[in-house]
Amino acid sequence: MSFHFSTIAQYHQQLLAGTTSCTAAVQHYTQRIAQFKHLNAFTQVYDTEALAAAAQLDAQRDSTQPLPPLYGVVVGIKDVLNYSGHQVSAGSHMLRHYTATYTATAVQRLLQAGAIVMGMCNCDEFAMGSTNENSAYGPVLNAADNSKVSGGSSGGSAVAVQAGLCMVSLGSDTGGSVRQPADFCGVVGLKPTYGRISRYGLIAYASSFDQVGIFATNVADAGLVLQCIAGPDALDGTCSPLPMPQLSTALPAAQPTYRFAYLEPTLSLPGLDPHIKTTIQTYFAQLQAQGHVVDAVPFNLLDYIVPTYYVLTTAEASSNLGRYDGVRFGHRASGPFKNLTDYYLQNRSQGFGPEVKRRIMLGSFVLSAGFYDAYFTKAQQVRQLICQQTHTILSSYDAILMPVSPTTAFGLGEKMADPIAMYLADIYTVFANLAGLPAMALPLFTHANGMPFGIQVLTNAWKELLLHQISMTLLPEKTVK
Repeated sequence: MSFHFSTIAQYHQQLLAGTTSCTAAVQHYTQRIAQFKHLNAFTQVYDTEALAAAAQLDAQRDSTQPLPPLYGVVVGIKDVLNYSGHQVSAGSHMLRHYTATYTATAVQRLLQAGAIVMGMCNCDEFAMGSTNENSAYGPVLNAADNSKVSGGSSGGSAVAVQAGLCMVSLGSDTGGSVRQPADFCGVVGLKPTYGRISRYGLIAYASSFDQVGIFATNVADAGLVLQCIAGPDALDGTCSPLPMPQLSTALPAAQPTYRFAYLEPTLSLPGLDPHIKTTIQTYFAQLQAQGHVVDAVPFNLLDYIVPTYYVLTTAEASSNLGRYDGVRFGHRASGPFKNLTDYYLQNRSQGFGPEVKRRIMLGSFVLSAGFYDAYFTKAQQVRQLICQQTHTILSSYDAILMPVSPTTAFGLGEKMADPIAMYLADIYTVFANLAGLPAMALPLFTHANGMPFGIQVLTNAWKELLLHQISMTLLPEKTVK
C-alpha cells in the first residue's frame, strides 16, 4: 500500500477507505528515519515494536466504526519523557543506561488514544540549551540546511516533524524549547498553559516552568494531540483540575476579527534581524487591513526577562539535579576515590556536560546565603510584576503577537563559545514561561537567506481554545511540505 501524510484527519480517511494502513505508515517512517539518519533526530528507534503495534491496529480496525483520535498516528517523544521499559537519558551521559520503570502521563495518554511511538528524539542535555548541541549524542542538524542548528532543547522532536520522520512529536518547553526549534525548522510548536498537561514522568529541569509541548505540521493536528494528552492528573499536584475544552478543527463561516497587542520594545531590540522586523511589521499591517486590531503597547520589563528567567530556572535546576549523584541515580565513575566527596565529584564531573554544570553552579550561587535575597527573591518579585503587567494587557486584547527568535537558525558552533549571547537569544520565548501562558509558534515566512521563521501567539492562561482559533485563522489548513 502507498502512504503519504498530510494531516491526521486525511490519514484517518485513508485508513477507513482502505487505501493505506498503519503498517504502511510505520514502514514509510522507518525508511525515512534510515534515509535521514545523518540529521541525528532520534536517539532510539522502536521499529520492530512500532511495526507490531501497527499490525495489531490494522487487524482490529473496523471501517464501520469511528477511529480513536490518534489511531495509528506515528509519534516521536523527547528523550526526557519516561516510557516504561525503554531507555530515557535526557541526552546526558549521566542517565545513558537508565531504563524507565513507568510511563509519563502524556505518553500514556498518547497510547490510550491509539498512537504508535516511533522512538526517542534527541535533545539538549537535561533540556538545557537552545541549539541541541549540548546532547551527549551529538547535535541535531536542521533538515532545511544541514549546516544550521535545529534549535533546542527539543531539536530532535522538531526535526523529526520537519523531515517527515513522524507525524507529530512531543517536546518540553521550559523557556521556549518547543517554540524556538519549531521556528528554526518551520513547523508548528505549541506550549500550553503551565499545568494544562501533566508533568508526571517528565524529567525535571525547572519545575515551575517546565511544560510538555507539541510539534506538528499544522495547527489542527497540534490541537488534536493537546486534546488527547491534556487534562487533570492526580499524579501531578501542579496539573490543573480544569477540563480541556473541545478544540474544533473547522474555521467559522465568517472569519472573526481579533484584538492583537504587541509589546512595543520587542520590535526595537538591536539584536532583531532587520528582515524579520520588516516582515513582521508588514504582516501586522496586513492583519489591520483584514479588520483586526494590532496595537503597540508599552512594556518596561523586557530587559529583565532573560536575567529573571535564568536566575529562577538555574536555581530550580540546581535543586532538581541534586539527585543525580551516582548513589541514588546516574553515572558512577570507576575510581579510584580519595573519599566520599571525591566519589561525588567524579560521578557528577563525568556525568554532566559543560552547560549543565554551568547552570547548576549558577543556580547554587543565587541560592547561597548572602545572595538569596539579592538574586532569587528579587527575580521572583520581577516574575510577579511580569505576570501582573501581562494580565493587564490581555484584559484588553485577545492575544499578544511577537517574534519567536531574533534570528533564523544560525550555524552549528556559531554561539557555543558565548553562552551569554545564547541566553539573550531566548528573550522572546521565556516570556510565556515566566507568565505561565499558552503560546504557539506559527511558521508563516521564509527569510531572504532561505530559512523559515514565523510569529508567536500568546493568550491568557487556560485560553487554549482561543489560541487554537486564532492560530487556525492565521495559518489556515497550511501544512509543512
